[in-house]
Amino acid sequence: MHIEFDQAGVAYDGRTALHRLSLTLTGRRIGVIGLNGSGKTTFARLINGLTKPSVGRVRVNGRDTVDDADGVLADTGYVFQAPQNQIILPIVEDDIALGLKARGVAKADIPVRAEEALSRLGISHLGKRRSHELSGGELQLAALAAVLATRPSLVILDEPTNQLDLKNRRRVAETIDALSEDVIAISHDLATLSRFERVLLFHEARLIADGPADAVIGEYEAMNR
Repeated sequence: MHIEFDQAGVAYDGRTALHRLSLTLTGRRIGVIGLNGSGKTTFARLINGLTKPSVGRVRVNGRDTVDDADGVLADTGYVFQAPQNQIILPIVEDDIALGLKARGVAKADIPVRAEEALSRLGISHLGKRRSHELSGGELQLAALAAVLATRPSLVILDEPTNQLDLKNRRRVAETIDALSEDVIAISHDLATLSRFERVLLFHEARLIADGPADAVIGEYEAMNR
């Protein structure tokens, strides 16, 4: 990945959601931590253009998130914090197909791409299942499969292990580790992020630390003792 923030910031109705920041993100695994409301999700949504900067610019692999929004969306996948709101059709494989159709994938290629993504995560058996019958871990993996089917180069994960039991948390974490795509993950699961190359710490809508995972996680833990 190569992501550039150039004095990018966000404000809503006079309230600052993210103070201006300039930084460059490279590498394969970047974690994002901070208390609720610290600006983490706003930061992540700026990367794939779900949120537009009020000031400054964001570029993803050379594409401006405002001027080339479609190109950025095609290159990035976003798995939301609540996967039950992302898988909207009753049958998992139908939901994946819907997303591919919206991306303009040829009709004949859609079932192939859907099965490829499910198989890659070891959940082919979930394709014909009803989404409301899935466990939290299964639903999280199904949402990830729907994103991977679009073949992004970057996957953004918003609290991927939130509200999962220990078994499913490990399963999702191991899946993230095995992804060939670049990953940016917002998470309170510090054990998962400890394996990442780089971690960013946000506090009160500001980026206050950026560095190796162990150092930044240690600073965050010290702040909250």
